[in-house]
Amino acid sequence: MSVKIEGGVNIAMKVPSHQYQAVIAFYRDVVGLEPIAEKAPAVGFKLGPNQLWIDEAETMTQAEVWLELFTPDHASALKRLEDGGAVRCDPIEPLGESFRGGWIMNPANIVHMVREPDAW
Repeated sequence: MSVKIEGGVNIAMKVPSHQYQAVIAFYRDVVGLEPIAEKAPAVGFKLGPNQLWIDEAETMTQAEVWLELFTPDHASALKRLEDGGAVRCDPIEPLGESFRGGWIMNPANIVHMVREPDAW
């Protein structure tokens, strides 16, 4: 039996400090996306059916986009992804011991959070 994996709703953009305010202004003022206010101080915007989160990353020199995958069984999904060549990268951002999910990178080094939908 194969485990179901599907796209999540959250997209995180990790942005270096020297670009952070300009990126927020771009999505807010130039693109005109609707802000997500209920999770302040986190900065997010509605991006169609998705949510785009702009995270300040003080130690990064360039921006990265991180994606989310949902699964009802994170352990099986993470094993399937690892068996398919994905690299586990859980130390990249701690999620906590009780979190039902983890981090992987695809072959192009794009980070994905793999989690059970109610794990957050």
